[in-house]
Amino acid sequence: MKSLPRAVTRIDAIAETYVEQLIALDPLEATAMGLPGHDDELPDLSPDGQLARMEAASNTIADLAATEATDEVDVVTRAAMTERLGIEAELFGATEYCRNLNVIASPVQSLREVFDLMPTDGVGDWDTIAARLAALPAAMEGYQESLRQAAALGKVAAVRQVEACIAQAEELAAPGSFFDTLVAGARPGGSRPTGALGQHLESGAAAARRAYGELAQMLRTELAPQATEEDAVGRERYAMWSRYFLGTEVDLDETYEWGLEELARVTAEQETTAARLYGPGTTPAEAMARLDADPARQLHGTDALQSWMQETSDRAVRELAASQFDIPEPVRRLECRIAPTQTGGIYYTGPSADFSRPGRMWWSVPRGVTTFSTWRELTTVYHEGVPGHHLQIGQTAYRSDQLNTWRRLASWVSGHGEGWALYAERLMADLGYLEDPGDYLGMLDGQRLRAARVVLDIGVHLRKEIPEHLGGGIWDAYKAWDFLKANANMAEGFLAFELDRYLGWPAQAPSYKVGQRLWEQLRDDAENEARERGEAFDLKEFHRAALDVGSVGLGVLRSALLPRPTRSRGLSR
Repeated sequence: MKSLPRAVTRIDAIAETYVEQLIALDPLEATAMGLPGHDDELPDLSPDGQLARMEAASNTIADLAATEATDEVDVVTRAAMTERLGIEAELFGATEYCRNLNVIASPVQSLREVFDLMPTDGVGDWDTIAARLAALPAAMEGYQESLRQAAALGKVAAVRQVEACIAQAEELAAPGSFFDTLVAGARPGGSRPTGALGQHLESGAAAARRAYGELAQMLRTELAPQATEEDAVGRERYAMWSRYFLGTEVDLDETYEWGLEELARVTAEQETTAARLYGPGTTPAEAMARLDADPARQLHGTDALQSWMQETSDRAVRELAASQFDIPEPVRRLECRIAPTQTGGIYYTGPSADFSRPGRMWWSVPRGVTTFSTWRELTTVYHEGVPGHHLQIGQTAYRSDQLNTWRRLASWVSGHGEGWALYAERLMADLGYLEDPGDYLGMLDGQRLRAARVVLDIGVHLRKEIPEHLGGGIWDAYKAWDFLKANANMAEGFLAFELDRYLGWPAQAPSYKVGQRLWEQLRDDAENEARERGEAFDLKEFHRAALDVGSVGLGVLRSALLPRPTRSRGLSR
């Protein structure tokens, strides 16, 4: 049941104005949030477009500083927006946005991925898609202009990222690529469009393919010759991105050492669980191979995979709503889908502002993969769905009576969100949903990879020394590859993409496990405070209060939930 609506404050009005500016400057954000009016547009990715966005952020920070908070919600809004927009402005000033080129989270990918979120039911929907396809060349030209400006300052992505993005762009530029498939699948009203709409779609797909072809050519002839072989970004750049992804500052050297300790702890727990499954002396790798070969733990075909995902998710929503969480009715709807791409990733997209587009869990199945192991992926469903991302994001989106649009839809902090999702995996084990040792080993397999990523990511980018028991020397991509293969039970093709991701997106991968650590520390500190007050700690109430804050920087979250100053391990002074 919703509480009484909260009165709109001056700080709320500043936040709403900023969101209006943001979605006009970046229509990709508008579509992701489900806010109408810009679905036929694409952002200006030129230096001027980037500057306009940063000016909007800087002006908003100034307005917030000059405005008194009316209540505690305002206090959190002002702190959260100041932190988020402040680090964005800092990154812009360091030319990080203009140089943005990597295998997973740059305009190379986002300009295509936005089409996955667009409705496709009626003629009007396809008119909008056609207009956005036609806008892609201009957006790509602006993006190239930014890359050139950064390159003139000597700021070019590593050659590994340039070459991978060339391959991605060439794939999208080829006849029969995603854009042609998208248009070929148009069936508004049940039939293929003809006349002006059909022509508009065909020409839009051709324009989009040409734009990606021109990007591939520019990357090959202009950027690749300037790109460095060095993958490490160095401590200064890494520290900025770490603050961006966590919303707080951590001691990177202490975090690296903690990552080594956490990796050893999870590995030991894996060994114990493998012995529980198949007897003493069974290694985790042997146990996982036997689990993969178990017909009772296999799914065959994407239809079976999608059905299992949906059934598993529906059960978790139903049972947790009855016992552990207050889940609003609109949030109880989660769609599980097979993605239109074949990258191997599993991801979540949030609901639209009015929940007409529900939250969705997507599985991007690689070509040729037809068999899936439930023991590996049960914990993934909890991570992406409930109590993971869907509960976290959906519950925040639902609170329109208390939170402004920026708090509900526009604010996303990786360490908060991904940290919560890993926290949720462990929580489901604590609640008895992973009692089967095979399913539990699957959760540990994911936790081991996330711990290994802390070590690898910080190690490579800060060029730290490798402990002798891991081979010694200084971290680089080659040592990282051997280390990753030793700590992840995945196909080498998938791991190769993962390594490229870590090397090109500094500090993002550690935000999962570090975020989980900070969430667990926050829960433990809240429990200790309750005991000091002589009160019983209510875990359900802690989760409700924490999720009600929404996705903010982890420093702001701690201040909101524990106003009394405390110091947790790993936080910098």
